[in-house]
Amino acid sequence: MFHALSVYTSSFEPEFLARSSSYFSSWSDQKAESLDLAHYIDESVKLIEDELERCSSLGLDSTTQKTIETYLLDLLVDQEDRQKKLLETKGISQLLREDKEDTLRRLYSLLDWRDSTNLSEQLRVPFEAYISEYGSDIIFDEAREHEMVPRLLAFKSKLDLIWKKCFREHEGLGHSLREAFEAFINKSKRSTMTWGTDNPKPGEMIAKYVNLILEGRMKVSSGHASATKANNNEDVDMASEDEDSEITKQLDQVLELFRFLHGKAVFEAFYKKALAKRLLLNRSASADAEKSMLTRLASECGAGFTHNLEQMFKDMELAREEVKSYNLMLDEREKRPDIDLTVSVLSSSAWPSYPEITLNIPRNVQQAATLFEEHYKQRHSGRKLEWKHSQAHCQLKAVLPKGVKEFVVSSLQAVILLLFSNPSSNDELSYVQIQAETGLGQSPNEPLLIACSQALLLDDIQLKRTLQSLACGQYRVLRKNPKGKEVNTDDTFSVNANFSHPKYRIKINNIQAQETKEENKETHERVAADRHFETQAAIVRIMKGRKTITHANLVVEVINATKSRGVLDQADIKSNIEKSVSFKY
Repeated sequence: MFHALSVYTSSFEPEFLARSSSYFSSWSDQKAESLDLAHYIDESVKLIEDELERCSSLGLDSTTQKTIETYLLDLLVDQEDRQKKLLETKGISQLLREDKEDTLRRLYSLLDWRDSTNLSEQLRVPFEAYISEYGSDIIFDEAREHEMVPRLLAFKSKLDLIWKKCFREHEGLGHSLREAFEAFINKSKRSTMTWGTDNPKPGEMIAKYVNLILEGRMKVSSGHASATKANNNEDVDMASEDEDSEITKQLDQVLELFRFLHGKAVFEAFYKKALAKRLLLNRSASADAEKSMLTRLASECGAGFTHNLEQMFKDMELAREEVKSYNLMLDEREKRPDIDLTVSVLSSSAWPSYPEITLNIPRNVQQAATLFEEHYKQRHSGRKLEWKHSQAHCQLKAVLPKGVKEFVVSSLQAVILLLFSNPSSNDELSYVQIQAETGLGQSPNEPLLIACSQALLLDDIQLKRTLQSLACGQYRVLRKNPKGKEVNTDDTFSVNANFSHPKYRIKINNIQAQETKEENKETHERVAADRHFETQAAIVRIMKGRKTITHANLVVEVINATKSRGVLDQADIKSNIEKSVSFKY
Protein backbone atom coordinates (compact mmCIF):
# COMPACT_ATOMS: atom_id res chain seq x y z
CA MET A 1 0.00 0.00 0.00
CA PHE A 2 2.92 2.37 0.84
CA HIS A 3 4.33 1.75 -2.60
CA ALA A 4 0.94 2.35 -4.21
CA LEU A 5 0.72 5.68 -2.45
CA SER A 6 4.37 6.43 -3.34
CA VAL A 7 5.24 7.21 0.28
CA TYR A 8 7.46 4.18 1.14
CA THR A 9 10.79 5.58 -0.01
CA SER A 10 9.95 9.22 0.47
CA SER A 11 8.38 9.17 3.94
CA PHE A 12 8.12 5.78 5.65
CA GLU A 13 11.55 4.27 5.10
CA PRO A 14 13.64 7.28 6.23
CA GLU A 15 11.54 7.73 9.37
CA PHE A 16 11.55 4.00 10.11
CA LEU A 17 15.31 3.72 9.73
CA ALA A 18 15.98 6.84 11.78
CA ARG A 19 13.85 5.69 14.70
CA SER A 20 15.26 2.15 14.47
CA SER A 21 18.81 3.49 14.55
CA SER A 22 18.03 5.61 17.59
CA TYR A 23 16.44 2.68 19.38
CA PHE A 24 19.30 0.32 18.53
CA SER A 25 21.87 2.86 19.77
CA SER A 26 20.05 3.37 23.05
CA TRP A 27 19.50 -0.37 23.49
CA SER A 28 23.14 -1.15 22.77
CA ASP A 29 24.47 1.42 25.24
CA GLN A 30 22.14 0.20 27.98
CA LYS A 31 22.78 -3.52 27.50
CA ALA A 32 26.54 -3.15 27.12
CA GLU A 33 26.65 -1.29 30.42
CA SER A 34 24.32 -3.55 32.42
CA LEU A 35 24.90 -7.07 31.09
CA ASP A 36 27.85 -9.42 31.33
CA LEU A 37 29.34 -10.88 28.15
CA ALA A 38 27.20 -14.01 28.03
CA HIS A 39 23.90 -12.18 28.43
CA TYR A 40 24.97 -9.38 26.07
CA ILE A 41 25.73 -11.96 23.35
CA ASP A 42 22.42 -13.78 23.87
CA GLU A 43 20.39 -10.56 23.90
CA SER A 44 22.18 -9.14 20.86
CA VAL A 45 21.61 -12.22 18.72
CA LYS A 46 17.96 -12.31 19.82
CA LEU A 47 17.51 -8.64 18.89
CA ILE A 48 19.03 -9.16 15.43
CA GLU A 49 16.90 -12.23 14.75
CA ASP A 50 13.71 -10.54 16.01
CA GLU A 51 14.26 -7.37 13.97
CA LEU A 52 15.02 -9.25 10.76
CA GLU A 53 12.01 -11.50 11.34
CA ARG A 54 9.83 -8.40 11.88
CA CYS A 55 11.05 -6.86 8.62
CA SER A 56 10.24 -10.07 6.79
CA SER A 57 6.77 -10.49 8.34
CA LEU A 58 5.86 -6.84 7.55
CA GLY A 59 6.96 -7.29 3.95
CA LEU A 60 9.55 -4.50 4.02
CA ASP A 61 11.91 -4.08 1.09
CA SER A 62 15.11 -6.09 1.02
CA THR A 63 17.09 -2.82 0.99
CA THR A 64 15.37 -1.82 4.24
CA GLN A 65 16.14 -5.20 5.80
CA LYS A 66 19.78 -4.94 4.72
CA THR A 67 20.05 -1.44 6.18
CA ILE A 68 18.51 -2.60 9.47
CA GLU A 69 21.01 -5.47 9.60
CA THR A 70 23.86 -3.03 8.93
CA TYR A 71 22.68 -0.69 11.71
CA LEU A 72 22.47 -3.60 14.15
CA LEU A 73 25.94 -4.94 13.37
CA ASP A 74 27.47 -1.46 13.41
CA LEU A 75 26.05 -0.68 16.84
CA LEU A 76 26.26 -4.12 18.48
CA VAL A 77 29.50 -5.48 17.05
CA ASP A 78 31.61 -3.11 14.98
CA GLN A 79 31.96 -0.18 17.39
CA GLU A 80 35.34 -0.19 19.10
CA ASP A 81 33.96 -0.45 22.63
CA ARG A 82 31.61 -3.26 21.56
CA GLN A 83 34.50 -5.18 20.01
CA LYS A 84 36.44 -4.83 23.26
CA LYS A 85 33.49 -6.26 25.17
CA LEU A 86 32.95 -9.17 22.75
CA LEU A 87 36.66 -10.03 22.61
CA GLU A 88 37.38 -9.55 26.32
CA THR A 89 39.76 -12.32 27.39
CA LYS A 90 38.31 -12.69 30.89
CA GLY A 91 34.73 -12.94 29.63
CA ILE A 92 35.53 -15.45 26.89
CA SER A 93 37.60 -17.54 29.33
CA GLN A 94 34.59 -17.69 31.63
CA LEU A 95 32.37 -18.88 28.77
CA LEU A 96 34.91 -21.59 27.91
CA ARG A 97 35.37 -22.68 31.52
CA GLU A 98 31.60 -22.94 32.05
CA ASP A 99 31.13 -24.85 28.77
CA LYS A 100 28.56 -22.39 27.42
CA GLU A 101 28.58 -23.81 23.92
CA ASP A 102 25.40 -22.09 22.73
CA THR A 103 26.70 -18.68 23.79
CA LEU A 104 30.08 -19.33 22.17
CA ARG A 105 28.32 -20.37 18.98
CA ARG A 106 26.33 -17.11 19.02
CA LEU A 107 29.50 -15.10 19.73
CA TYR A 108 31.22 -16.61 16.71
CA SER A 109 28.11 -15.94 14.61
CA LEU A 110 28.14 -12.28 15.65
CA LEU A 111 31.82 -11.87 14.82
CA ASP A 112 31.55 -13.83 11.59
CA TRP A 113 28.32 -12.19 10.38
CA ARG A 114 30.29 -10.08 7.96
CA ASP A 115 32.98 -12.02 6.13
CA SER A 116 34.77 -8.82 5.18
CA THR A 117 35.53 -7.68 8.74
CA ASN A 118 37.26 -10.97 9.72
CA LEU A 119 36.51 -10.28 13.40
CA SER A 120 36.38 -14.03 14.11
CA GLU A 121 40.14 -14.14 13.54
CA GLN A 122 40.53 -11.88 16.56
CA LEU A 123 39.15 -14.66 18.75
CA ARG A 124 42.57 -16.29 18.51
CA VAL A 125 44.10 -14.12 21.25
CA PRO A 126 41.52 -14.82 24.02
CA PHE A 127 41.19 -18.46 22.88
CA GLU A 128 44.97 -19.01 23.18
CA ALA A 129 45.06 -17.18 26.53
CA TYR A 130 42.36 -19.48 27.94
CA ILE A 131 44.09 -22.64 26.69
CA SER A 132 47.44 -21.53 28.13
CA GLU A 133 46.00 -20.53 31.50
CA TYR A 134 43.78 -23.58 32.03
CA GLY A 135 46.39 -26.01 30.66
CA SER A 136 49.11 -24.56 32.89
CA ASP A 137 46.82 -24.99 35.90
CA ILE A 138 46.56 -28.70 35.05
CA ILE A 139 50.26 -29.47 34.56
CA PHE A 140 51.40 -27.51 37.65
CA ASP A 141 48.66 -28.85 39.97
CA GLU A 142 50.80 -30.82 42.42
CA ALA A 143 47.83 -32.06 44.47
CA ARG A 144 46.28 -33.75 41.40
CA GLU A 145 49.36 -34.71 39.41
CA HIS A 146 48.17 -38.33 39.07
CA GLU A 147 45.06 -37.04 37.28
CA MET A 148 47.10 -34.93 34.86
CA VAL A 149 46.78 -37.08 31.74
CA PRO A 150 43.03 -37.84 32.05
CA ARG A 151 42.44 -34.13 32.63
CA LEU A 152 44.59 -33.19 29.62
CA LEU A 153 42.73 -35.70 27.43
CA ALA A 154 39.37 -34.35 28.59
CA PHE A 155 40.58 -30.77 28.02
CA LYS A 156 41.80 -31.55 24.49
CA SER A 157 38.54 -33.32 23.68
CA LYS A 158 36.56 -30.33 24.95
CA LEU A 159 38.62 -27.88 22.87
CA ASP A 160 38.21 -29.99 19.73
CA LEU A 161 34.45 -30.09 20.28
CA ILE A 162 34.24 -26.31 20.76
CA TRP A 163 36.36 -25.74 17.66
CA LYS A 164 34.10 -27.95 15.56
CA LYS A 165 30.67 -27.05 16.94
CA CYS A 166 31.08 -23.44 18.04
CA PHE A 167 33.83 -22.07 15.81
CA ARG A 168 32.84 -24.02 12.66
CA GLU A 169 36.35 -25.47 12.26
CA HIS A 170 37.83 -22.03 11.65
CA GLU A 171 41.32 -22.66 10.26
CA GLY A 172 43.04 -19.91 12.22
CA LEU A 173 41.43 -20.95 15.50
CA GLY A 174 42.46 -24.54 14.79
CA HIS A 175 46.09 -23.41 14.49
CA SER A 176 45.70 -21.44 17.72
CA LEU A 177 44.38 -24.49 19.53
CA ARG A 178 47.34 -26.64 18.53
CA GLU A 179 49.97 -23.94 19.10
CA ALA A 180 48.64 -22.96 22.54
CA PHE A 181 48.32 -26.60 23.62
CA GLU A 182 51.86 -27.33 22.48
CA ALA A 183 53.16 -24.23 24.28
CA PHE A 184 51.73 -24.95 27.72
CA ILE A 185 52.36 -28.72 27.73
CA ASN A 186 56.09 -28.04 27.29
CA LYS A 187 56.28 -25.50 30.09
CA SER A 188 58.52 -26.36 33.01
CA LYS A 189 59.49 -24.88 36.33
CA ARG A 190 61.71 -26.00 39.15
CA SER A 191 59.44 -27.43 41.83
CA THR A 192 59.03 -30.37 44.18
CA MET A 193 57.08 -32.16 41.44
CA THR A 194 60.34 -32.61 39.50
CA TRP A 195 62.76 -32.53 42.46
CA GLY A 196 64.13 -29.10 41.65
CA THR A 197 64.91 -29.91 38.01
CA ASP A 198 63.35 -28.08 35.06
CA ASN A 199 62.10 -31.31 33.44
CA PRO A 200 58.57 -30.99 31.97
CA LYS A 201 56.22 -33.07 34.15
CA PRO A 202 53.80 -34.15 31.36
CA GLY A 203 56.45 -36.42 29.81
CA GLU A 204 56.63 -38.47 33.03
CA MET A 205 52.86 -38.63 33.55
CA ILE A 206 52.15 -39.64 29.93
CA ALA A 207 54.67 -42.50 30.26
CA LYS A 208 52.96 -43.67 33.47
CA TYR A 209 49.53 -43.40 31.87
CA VAL A 210 50.70 -45.56 28.94
CA ASN A 211 52.02 -48.04 31.49
CA LEU A 212 48.56 -48.30 33.09
CA ILE A 213 47.03 -48.93 29.66
CA LEU A 214 49.53 -51.64 28.74
CA GLU A 215 49.03 -53.31 32.11
CA GLY A 216 45.29 -53.37 31.40
CA ARG A 217 44.49 -51.23 34.44
CA MET A 218 43.00 -48.27 32.56
CA LYS A 219 39.42 -49.39 31.86
CA VAL A 220 37.19 -46.64 30.50
CA SER A 221 34.34 -48.93 29.64
CA SER A 222 33.37 -52.45 30.64
CA GLY A 223 33.28 -54.98 27.86
CA HIS A 224 32.94 -58.72 27.50
CA ALA A 225 36.37 -59.26 29.01
CA SER A 226 35.50 -57.61 32.32
CA ALA A 227 31.72 -57.93 32.49
CA THR A 228 31.13 -61.54 31.53
CA LYS A 229 32.80 -64.89 31.86
CA ALA A 230 33.48 -66.57 28.53
CA ASN A 231 31.87 -69.99 28.19
CA ASN A 232 33.78 -71.26 25.16
CA ASN A 233 36.78 -70.54 22.98
CA GLU A 234 34.82 -68.23 20.70
CA ASP A 235 33.77 -66.06 23.65
CA VAL A 236 37.37 -65.96 24.88
CA ASP A 237 38.61 -64.79 21.46
CA MET A 238 35.89 -62.14 21.27
CA ALA A 239 36.72 -60.87 24.76
CA SER A 240 40.42 -60.74 23.88
CA GLU A 241 39.69 -58.81 20.67
CA ASP A 242 37.54 -56.33 22.59
CA GLU A 243 40.29 -55.81 25.15
CA ASP A 244 42.95 -55.32 22.45
CA SER A 245 40.77 -52.85 20.55
CA GLU A 246 40.09 -50.92 23.76
CA ILE A 247 43.84 -50.74 24.49
CA THR A 248 44.50 -49.59 20.92
CA LYS A 249 41.86 -46.86 21.23
CA GLN A 250 43.36 -45.62 24.50
CA LEU A 251 46.89 -45.58 23.02
CA ASP A 252 45.65 -43.54 20.07
CA GLN A 253 44.18 -40.98 22.47
CA VAL A 254 47.29 -40.60 24.62
CA LEU A 255 49.58 -40.41 21.57
CA GLU A 256 47.79 -37.18 20.64
CA LEU A 257 49.30 -35.69 23.79
CA PHE A 258 52.67 -37.36 23.16
CA ARG A 259 52.97 -35.61 19.79
CA PHE A 260 52.85 -32.22 21.50
CA LEU A 261 55.95 -32.97 23.61
CA HIS A 262 59.11 -31.27 22.40
CA GLY A 263 61.69 -33.10 24.48
CA LYS A 264 61.00 -36.81 24.65
CA ALA A 265 63.85 -37.60 27.09
CA VAL A 266 61.66 -37.52 30.21
CA PHE A 267 59.04 -39.74 28.59
CA GLU A 268 61.71 -42.16 27.35
CA ALA A 269 63.32 -42.54 30.80
CA PHE A 270 60.07 -43.28 32.63
CA TYR A 271 58.65 -45.44 29.83
CA LYS A 272 61.83 -47.53 29.81
CA LYS A 273 61.65 -48.14 33.58
CA ALA A 274 57.96 -49.07 33.37
CA LEU A 275 58.56 -51.40 30.41
CA ALA A 276 61.34 -53.15 32.34
CA LYS A 277 58.97 -53.86 35.23
CA ARG A 278 56.23 -55.09 32.89
CA LEU A 279 58.64 -57.51 31.21
CA LEU A 280 60.38 -58.77 34.35
CA LEU A 281 57.18 -59.14 36.40
CA ASN A 282 55.09 -60.36 33.45
CA ARG A 283 52.52 -57.59 33.93
CA SER A 284 51.73 -56.78 30.28
CA ALA A 285 48.07 -57.18 29.35
CA SER A 286 48.84 -57.83 25.68
CA ALA A 287 52.05 -58.68 23.83
CA ASP A 288 50.50 -57.32 20.62
CA ALA A 289 49.77 -53.99 22.32
CA GLU A 290 53.39 -53.77 23.50
CA LYS A 291 54.69 -54.31 19.97
CA SER A 292 52.10 -51.91 18.58
CA MET A 293 53.27 -49.21 20.99
CA LEU A 294 56.89 -49.73 19.93
CA THR A 295 55.88 -49.40 16.28
CA ARG A 296 54.02 -46.16 17.03
CA LEU A 297 56.99 -44.72 18.93
CA ALA A 298 59.36 -45.64 16.10
CA SER A 299 56.99 -44.00 13.61
CA GLU A 300 56.76 -40.82 15.71
CA CYS A 301 60.39 -40.48 16.85
CA GLY A 302 62.50 -42.68 14.61
CA ALA A 303 64.22 -46.05 15.05
CA GLY A 304 66.95 -44.58 17.25
CA PHE A 305 64.39 -43.71 19.91
CA THR A 306 63.19 -47.31 20.22
CA HIS A 307 66.53 -49.12 19.76
CA ASN A 308 67.04 -49.90 23.45
CA LEU A 309 63.36 -50.70 23.94
CA GLU A 310 63.47 -53.25 21.12
CA GLN A 311 66.66 -54.72 22.61
CA MET A 312 64.81 -55.30 25.88
CA PHE A 313 62.28 -57.51 24.08
CA LYS A 314 65.09 -59.37 22.31
CA ASP A 315 66.81 -59.96 25.67
CA MET A 316 63.65 -61.57 27.06
CA GLU A 317 63.46 -63.89 24.05
CA LEU A 318 67.13 -64.83 24.43
CA ALA A 319 66.63 -65.34 28.17
CA ARG A 320 63.92 -67.90 27.49
CA GLU A 321 66.34 -69.75 25.23
CA GLU A 322 69.02 -69.68 27.94
CA VAL A 323 66.64 -71.13 30.54
CA LYS A 324 65.54 -73.80 28.08
CA SER A 325 69.18 -74.76 27.50
CA TYR A 326 69.82 -74.78 31.27
CA ASN A 327 66.85 -77.12 31.89
CA LEU A 328 68.03 -79.47 29.14
CA MET A 329 71.42 -79.62 30.84
CA LEU A 330 69.74 -80.50 34.15
CA ASP A 331 67.69 -83.22 32.47
CA GLU A 332 70.88 -84.76 31.05
CA ARG A 333 72.46 -84.79 34.50
CA GLU A 334 69.32 -86.33 35.98
CA LYS A 335 69.96 -84.32 39.12
CA ARG A 336 67.99 -81.12 39.55
CA PRO A 337 68.16 -78.54 42.36
CA ASP A 338 65.24 -78.59 44.76
CA ILE A 339 63.96 -75.28 43.33
CA ASP A 340 62.94 -74.26 39.79
CA LEU A 341 65.12 -71.34 38.74
CA THR A 342 64.26 -68.99 35.87
CA VAL A 343 66.87 -66.39 34.97
CA SER A 344 66.54 -63.35 32.70
CA VAL A 345 69.95 -62.38 31.33
CA LEU A 346 69.78 -58.71 30.34
CA SER A 347 72.24 -56.50 28.49
CA SER A 348 73.21 -53.65 30.82
CA SER A 349 73.39 -51.07 28.01
CA ALA A 350 69.72 -51.42 27.06
CA TRP A 351 68.05 -51.79 30.45
CA PRO A 352 67.64 -49.28 33.30
CA SER A 353 70.38 -49.33 35.92
CA TYR A 354 69.48 -50.95 39.24
CA PRO A 355 71.18 -50.25 42.57
CA GLU A 356 73.31 -52.91 44.22
CA ILE A 357 71.87 -54.31 47.45
CA THR A 358 73.38 -56.63 50.01
CA LEU A 359 71.18 -59.72 50.47
CA ASN A 360 71.87 -63.09 52.09
CA ILE A 361 69.91 -65.38 49.80
CA PRO A 362 69.07 -68.97 50.91
CA ARG A 363 71.72 -71.63 50.32
CA ASN A 364 69.63 -73.70 47.88
CA VAL A 365 68.90 -70.61 45.78
CA GLN A 366 72.61 -69.69 45.78
CA GLN A 367 73.53 -73.22 44.66
CA ALA A 368 71.04 -73.10 41.79
CA ALA A 369 72.27 -69.62 40.78
CA THR A 370 75.90 -70.82 40.82
CA LEU A 371 74.98 -73.84 38.67
CA PHE A 372 73.24 -71.59 36.13
CA GLU A 373 76.18 -69.20 36.06
CA GLU A 374 78.63 -72.05 35.37
CA HIS A 375 76.42 -73.30 32.54
CA TYR A 376 76.07 -69.79 31.09
CA LYS A 377 79.81 -69.12 31.11
CA GLN A 378 80.45 -72.41 29.32
CA ARG A 379 78.18 -71.22 26.53
CA HIS A 380 79.40 -67.59 26.55
CA SER A 381 83.03 -67.26 27.54
CA GLY A 382 84.26 -63.88 28.68
CA ARG A 383 80.91 -62.61 29.91
CA LYS A 384 80.23 -61.51 33.46
CA LEU A 385 76.91 -61.90 35.28
CA GLU A 386 75.79 -59.49 37.98
CA TRP A 387 72.81 -60.70 39.97
CA LYS A 388 70.12 -58.06 40.62
CA HIS A 389 68.28 -59.61 43.55
CA SER A 390 66.06 -56.54 44.01
CA GLN A 391 64.30 -57.35 40.72
CA ALA A 392 63.74 -61.07 41.44
CA HIS A 393 60.47 -62.62 42.50
CA CYS A 394 59.43 -66.13 43.49
CA GLN A 395 56.62 -68.35 44.75
CA LEU A 396 56.49 -69.64 48.31
CA LYS A 397 54.18 -72.32 49.67
CA ALA A 398 53.08 -71.46 53.21
CA VAL A 399 51.38 -73.85 55.66
CA LEU A 400 49.50 -71.54 58.00
CA PRO A 401 47.15 -72.35 60.91
CA LYS A 402 44.14 -71.37 58.79
CA GLY A 403 45.13 -73.07 55.55
CA VAL A 404 47.81 -73.59 52.91
CA LYS A 405 48.62 -70.63 50.68
CA GLU A 406 50.93 -69.87 47.79
CA PHE A 407 52.52 -66.43 47.95
CA VAL A 408 54.01 -64.61 44.95
CA VAL A 409 56.65 -62.42 46.58
CA SER A 410 59.76 -60.43 45.79
CA SER A 411 63.15 -61.93 46.66
CA LEU A 412 63.43 -59.57 49.63
CA GLN A 413 60.01 -60.60 50.91
CA ALA A 414 60.90 -64.26 50.43
CA VAL A 415 64.16 -64.01 52.39
CA ILE A 416 62.33 -62.36 55.31
CA LEU A 417 59.43 -64.85 55.31
CA LEU A 418 61.86 -67.81 55.27
CA LEU A 419 63.28 -66.57 58.58
CA PHE A 420 59.95 -67.65 60.12
CA SER A 421 59.82 -71.04 58.34
CA ASN A 422 61.59 -73.15 61.00
CA PRO A 423 59.49 -74.75 63.75
CA SER A 424 61.67 -73.00 66.30
CA SER A 425 61.00 -69.57 64.79
CA ASN A 426 57.54 -69.08 66.25
CA ASP A 427 58.91 -66.41 68.54
CA GLU A 428 59.21 -62.78 67.56
CA LEU A 429 62.16 -61.48 65.60
CA SER A 430 63.32 -57.92 66.12
CA TYR A 431 64.08 -55.50 63.32
CA VAL A 432 67.79 -55.72 64.19
CA GLN A 433 67.70 -59.54 64.03
CA ILE A 434 65.98 -59.50 60.62
CA GLN A 435 68.50 -56.95 59.41
CA ALA A 436 71.38 -59.17 60.52
CA GLU A 437 69.92 -62.35 59.00
CA THR A 438 69.04 -60.80 55.62
CA GLY A 439 72.19 -58.68 55.33
CA LEU A 440 70.17 -55.60 54.35
CA GLY A 441 71.69 -52.51 55.89
CA GLN A 442 74.74 -54.39 57.20
CA SER A 443 78.06 -52.68 56.67
CA PRO A 444 80.31 -54.58 54.21
CA ASN A 445 84.07 -54.20 53.99
CA GLU A 446 83.82 -51.24 51.63
CA PRO A 447 86.76 -48.85 51.20
CA LEU A 448 84.64 -46.02 49.80
CA LEU A 449 82.88 -44.66 52.87
CA ILE A 450 80.52 -42.35 50.98
CA ALA A 451 79.38 -45.09 48.61
CA CYS A 452 79.11 -47.46 51.55
CA SER A 453 76.88 -45.11 53.55
CA GLN A 454 74.64 -44.52 50.54
CA ALA A 455 74.30 -48.27 50.00
CA LEU A 456 73.47 -48.82 53.68
CA LEU A 457 70.81 -46.12 53.57
CA LEU A 458 69.29 -47.66 50.44
CA ASP A 459 69.29 -51.15 51.97
CA ASP A 460 67.69 -49.84 55.16
CA ILE A 461 64.93 -48.16 53.14
CA GLN A 462 64.39 -51.39 51.19
CA LEU A 463 64.15 -53.42 54.40
CA LYS A 464 61.59 -51.08 55.93
CA ARG A 465 59.50 -51.01 52.75
CA THR A 466 59.55 -54.79 52.53
CA LEU A 467 58.56 -55.31 56.18
CA GLN A 468 55.85 -52.70 55.74
CA SER A 469 54.40 -54.63 52.78
CA LEU A 470 54.32 -57.86 54.83
CA ALA A 471 53.05 -56.49 58.13
CA CYS A 472 51.17 -53.25 57.34
CA GLY A 473 49.81 -53.76 53.83
CA GLN A 474 46.74 -55.41 52.37
CA TYR A 475 48.01 -58.94 53.06
CA ARG A 476 49.40 -58.98 56.59
CA VAL A 477 51.31 -62.23 56.68
CA LEU A 478 53.41 -60.94 59.58
CA ARG A 479 52.30 -59.19 62.75
CA LYS A 480 54.14 -56.07 63.89
CA ASN A 481 54.50 -55.04 67.50
CA PRO A 482 53.68 -52.30 68.30
CA LYS A 483 50.96 -51.78 65.69
CA GLY A 484 51.28 -48.91 63.26
CA LYS A 485 51.72 -48.02 59.60
CA GLU A 486 55.41 -47.17 59.83
CA VAL A 487 58.28 -49.58 60.54
CA ASN A 488 60.82 -48.53 63.16
CA THR A 489 64.11 -50.07 64.24
CA ASP A 490 62.72 -51.09 67.65
CA ASP A 491 59.75 -53.05 66.20
CA THR A 492 59.37 -56.81 66.49
CA PHE A 493 57.68 -59.19 64.06
CA SER A 494 56.00 -62.59 64.20
CA VAL A 495 53.87 -64.83 61.98
CA ASN A 496 50.22 -63.75 61.80
CA ALA A 497 48.48 -66.94 62.95
CA ASN A 498 45.09 -65.44 62.08
CA PHE A 499 45.94 -64.74 58.43
CA SER A 500 43.28 -66.03 56.04
CA HIS A 501 42.18 -65.27 52.50
CA PRO A 502 39.68 -66.91 50.13
CA LYS A 503 42.29 -67.19 47.35
CA TYR A 504 44.91 -69.93 47.35
CA ARG A 505 47.45 -67.94 45.29
CA ILE A 506 48.12 -64.42 46.57
CA LYS A 507 50.36 -61.78 44.98
CA ILE A 508 52.17 -59.71 47.57
CA ASN A 509 54.98 -58.48 45.30
CA ASN A 510 53.11 -55.42 43.98
CA ILE A 511 55.71 -53.49 45.96
CA GLN A 512 58.17 -54.25 43.12
CA ALA A 513 55.95 -52.57 40.53
CA GLN A 514 55.51 -49.42 42.60
CA GLU A 515 57.88 -46.53 42.07
CA THR A 516 59.49 -45.11 45.19
CA LYS A 517 60.19 -41.43 45.76
CA GLU A 518 63.91 -42.19 45.65
CA GLU A 519 63.56 -43.84 42.22
CA ASN A 520 61.51 -40.94 40.88
CA LYS A 521 64.06 -38.42 42.12
CA GLU A 522 66.97 -40.39 40.67
CA THR A 523 65.28 -40.59 37.26
CA HIS A 524 64.54 -36.86 37.12
CA GLU A 525 68.07 -35.94 38.18
CA ARG A 526 69.63 -38.32 35.65
CA VAL A 527 67.48 -36.94 32.81
CA ALA A 528 68.39 -33.37 33.81
CA ALA A 529 72.10 -34.25 33.91
CA ASP A 530 71.89 -35.99 30.52
CA ARG A 531 70.28 -32.90 29.00
CA HIS A 532 73.23 -30.80 30.17
CA PHE A 533 75.69 -33.31 28.69
CA GLU A 534 73.73 -33.36 25.40
CA THR A 535 73.75 -29.57 25.34
CA GLN A 536 77.53 -29.49 25.84
CA ALA A 537 77.98 -32.08 23.09
CA ALA A 538 75.80 -30.00 20.75
CA ILE A 539 77.90 -26.90 21.51
CA VAL A 540 81.11 -28.75 20.64
CA ARG A 541 79.64 -30.17 17.40
CA ILE A 542 78.40 -26.75 16.30
CA MET A 543 81.70 -25.05 17.06
CA LYS A 544 83.67 -27.71 15.23
CA GLY A 545 81.53 -27.13 12.16
CA ARG A 546 81.26 -23.34 12.32
CA LYS A 547 84.66 -22.47 13.88
CA THR A 548 83.44 -18.91 14.60
CA ILE A 549 79.92 -17.86 15.57
CA THR A 550 78.21 -15.13 17.59
CA HIS A 551 76.86 -15.99 21.03
CA ALA A 552 73.24 -15.32 20.01
CA ASN A 553 73.48 -17.55 16.91
CA LEU A 554 75.16 -20.29 18.94
CA VAL A 555 72.26 -20.28 21.43
CA VAL A 556 69.74 -20.51 18.57
CA GLU A 557 71.57 -23.42 16.94
CA VAL A 558 71.90 -25.25 20.28
CA ILE A 559 68.14 -24.91 20.81
CA ASN A 560 67.46 -26.32 17.34
CA ALA A 561 69.92 -29.17 17.88
CA THR A 562 68.53 -30.27 21.25
CA LYS A 563 64.78 -29.63 20.97
CA SER A 564 64.00 -33.27 20.15
CA ARG A 565 65.38 -34.34 23.55
CA GLY A 566 64.41 -31.33 25.64
CA VAL A 567 65.73 -27.80 25.45
CA LEU A 568 67.31 -26.04 28.43
CA ASP A 569 66.44 -22.43 29.11
CA GLN A 570 68.81 -19.79 27.77
CA ALA A 571 70.47 -19.19 31.14
CA ASP A 572 71.43 -22.88 31.38
CA ILE A 573 72.61 -22.91 27.76
CA LYS A 574 74.82 -19.90 28.53
CA SER A 575 76.17 -21.70 31.60
CA ASN A 576 77.05 -24.75 29.47
CA ILE A 577 78.77 -22.54 26.90
CA GLU A 578 80.90 -21.06 29.68
CA LYS A 579 81.63 -24.55 30.99
CA SER A 580 82.73 -25.70 27.53
CA VAL A 581 85.04 -22.68 27.30
CA SER A 582 86.53 -23.43 30.73
CA PHE A 583 87.17 -27.05 29.66
CA LYS A 584 88.95 -25.64 26.55
CA TYR A 585 86.78 -27.64 24.17
